[in-house]
Amino acid sequence: MTSAEIRQSFLDFFASKQHTIVPSASLMPDSPGLLFTNAGMNQFVPIFLGEQAPNVSSWAGALPAADTRAADTQKCIRAGGKHNDLEDVGYDTYHHTLFEMLGNWSFGDYFKKESITWGWELLTKVWGIPAKRLFATVYSPGEGDPSEFDQEAYNIWKGIFEAEGLDPAVHIVNGNKKDNFWMMGDTGPCGPCSEVHFNLLPSDDEAPGRALVNNDSPRCIEIWNHVFIQFNANADGTFAPLAAKHVDTGMGFERVAGIHACTKGFTDFSAEPTNYAADMFATLFAKVAELSGKTYAATVPTKREGLSEQENTDIAFRVLADHARCVSCAIADNILPGNEGRNYVIRRILRRGILYGKKLGLDTGFFEKLVQPVVEALGPVFPELVEKQEIIRRVIRSEEESFGKTLDRGLAIFNDATADGKNVDGATAFQLYDTYGFPLDMTQLLATERGLTVDGDGYHTCMEQQRERARAAQKKEVIVAATEGEEQVEHTATEFTGYDRANLIDFAATVVDVISSDQGTYLVFDRSPFYAEMGGQAGDAGTVTTGDTTIQIVDTVKDKSGRFLHKVKGETTVESGASAILNVDMTRRRAISRHHSAAHLIHWALRKVLGTHVHQAGTSKTPERMRFDFAHFEAMTPEQIATVERLVNEQVIDNAPVETYEADFDKKPEGTLAFFGEKYGRIVRVVDIGGYSRELCGGTHVLTTGEIGLIKIVSEGAIAAGTRRIEAVAGSAAYDFVADHEAALQTVSSKLSAGPADVAAKLDTLLAQKAEVEKKLKAFEQKAAAGQADELVANAVEKDGIKWVSAVVSTENPNTLRALGSQIISKLGEGVVVLGAAFGEKSSLVAFCSPAAIAAGVKAGQLIGERAAALGGKGGGKPDFAMGGGREPEKLAEVLKL
Repeated sequence: MTSAEIRQSFLDFFASKQHTIVPSASLMPDSPGLLFTNAGMNQFVPIFLGEQAPNVSSWAGALPAADTRAADTQKCIRAGGKHNDLEDVGYDTYHHTLFEMLGNWSFGDYFKKESITWGWELLTKVWGIPAKRLFATVYSPGEGDPSEFDQEAYNIWKGIFEAEGLDPAVHIVNGNKKDNFWMMGDTGPCGPCSEVHFNLLPSDDEAPGRALVNNDSPRCIEIWNHVFIQFNANADGTFAPLAAKHVDTGMGFERVAGIHACTKGFTDFSAEPTNYAADMFATLFAKVAELSGKTYAATVPTKREGLSEQENTDIAFRVLADHARCVSCAIADNILPGNEGRNYVIRRILRRGILYGKKLGLDTGFFEKLVQPVVEALGPVFPELVEKQEIIRRVIRSEEESFGKTLDRGLAIFNDATADGKNVDGATAFQLYDTYGFPLDMTQLLATERGLTVDGDGYHTCMEQQRERARAAQKKEVIVAATEGEEQVEHTATEFTGYDRANLIDFAATVVDVISSDQGTYLVFDRSPFYAEMGGQAGDAGTVTTGDTTIQIVDTVKDKSGRFLHKVKGETTVESGASAILNVDMTRRRAISRHHSAAHLIHWALRKVLGTHVHQAGTSKTPERMRFDFAHFEAMTPEQIATVERLVNEQVIDNAPVETYEADFDKKPEGTLAFFGEKYGRIVRVVDIGGYSRELCGGTHVLTTGEIGLIKIVSEGAIAAGTRRIEAVAGSAAYDFVADHEAALQTVSSKLSAGPADVAAKLDTLLAQKAEVEKKLKAFEQKAAAGQADELVANAVEKDGIKWVSAVVSTENPNTLRALGSQIISKLGEGVVVLGAAFGEKSSLVAFCSPAAIAAGVKAGQLIGERAAALGGKGGGKPDFAMGGGREPEKLAEVLKL
């Protein structure tokens, strides 16, 4: 069977058992706590938690079958956080950053008997794996482990092995909580699991195979895990039976396909097992071989340093094959290389691949060429790769060009730092990261290959020092507490009432605290309609009235405990407990809200114009303007910017309603944008603009898009590799922007004596005339310079048998002075030319010496050095040419006398 046939046979088998075949979920997980989708069960977590009823047959692309049974192949990435296989990729033959997890699930339907029995049927009867080579693990709790021995699973396995004529005492291996008990977290659904291990030793003798079970041996590996979710882990440490029991299984597709290939269909176990024998890697290896001119020999190192050339070559082949699959699939699921979180992990993987390509002698631009083999191998089962292959190539091309510019310089720095076998200090490791884009693990990899170490602690110290400098440079200071005593107090968070516009005017509140600090005086109220700065939105300003006194609130921020701190202008005599009337500056609030809603519209339009890979990477909304940072890999064209602006203003004119409501995070409407790195509670606030833009957002907004009035994009540019920034203005700020530009256009129109529609044509005409005049002027200057050169050559002085031209001349700048000197020496033939010219309060010198003059002992560098010093300056150069200058142009004639 081919790899594709193995995958399909798995799905067909479970379809025959009335399972719904569902599509792979995105590598971008719904859960904000995950970097990537890292297991087949991720998308079914809400079902396991009882938050969602199983309804898998309604999923797009699913085959009609039971709602309580599902099967699929799930793309997974394990390259960050708790599950991180990145550093092992290439050095062995079974770790991957991206892999497929074949799985089948039962949601309150069948349980252990069916799961184990069907699994055995597929492995031994359908695929033909020798039963004698399989071992099963069963949960047996150790001291302090939960629950009890899994007698039910043991009995099922015992019957299976006895029916095969095999000894259950040999083929069933007990495992404790570490190996055979699955938990979603400290609390929640959990249960025992039963793994199937495959003996890949040349001999099928049972004792040696059994001894390797759960011992991390590549010759006896786990290929399938059956998880039986039957308990709920309670907060008090107890375990209670679940009302509905579930099955969750997972099988490594690359592992099974690789074993099938290197054992010739599970018949010949003489070869070393390797996932990379699977034909899904063949086209990638062929492309790497074509690009590099090297051959893959499947060697596997036993250490990390002092490797042979072929071992290094084979590691690079495996790394490139794995990383090309991972990066391509991630980008297809809108996870672009970037500076933070999951995006940075993908950037690290791509840069690691580029580094290994460098080791094979591949030039910048090679990685993009690996996309096509990935699409050929995986496109039939993951159609998003086919649909987005062009954008995948463009993203990779952009990253390659960016990193390629600094890779060679960074490697040179590393080589200098490790000369004479020196370990890498923390400052150098940080320089490689900060200046040349080398992730720390890349520097560690380079060092390990040479048997060296990297000072990781020193690196992190430098990183923290940089963060401290960045924090110190921030204009906005966050107030934590006013006094030492207050730091020990558990404060009550301020109740925010400012979403309701009725509360923005004459709102009654009570002063609960007055804070005085170096940054000013702040009032805290029990509740407040003032929005505290967060999520990129500026804090509200306004007034507070206590008794007969009204004072200004100039800003509102929030401390760690959730208190809103209202900064007052100057000092105040207001005391805690006083009644207050709060008024938000409505002009300012509405201007901020316009810019916030405009940001949502621009985000929507960017995803529509550039692609759904675009996502927010930072934002700022103030009364004056809006800044929106977003992930994208190349500069926007003027046409794209114009299209975005047109789209958002069409929505403004449409005057669509802007609705806000709260929802459970796991039950938010489909298509609602959440942002990685943000901390969301169980209840979230959804901002829905016209049904087309939906984001989780805690900010304030307009009630209809028509309130925005007008949106104008002011600028678009890069702020970091893979991150761009749009600045825009909305409402009154947009009208002011347009008015300023109209006034400027009117001024230009008036000066050009042309109407606004004719300004461009008139300006083009003037620029063409200017270019023609400059061309003629240059010709006159060249003619004049030629005449000047001829005159100086004619008046050359002979000294000690060498012709000399030494004179003060008039030229536009030092470059034309140099050009004149070059003309003279070429006309003079053999001799010396020394020229000087004044440019305001400065003077410049240039000297040329022919070969004969140099042979006679005259050197241009020495001539200029002496004369520049006499002018109060300095200069020098080579024997045949030199330049210099000084400050005293009045001395030029004297200095240039022969």
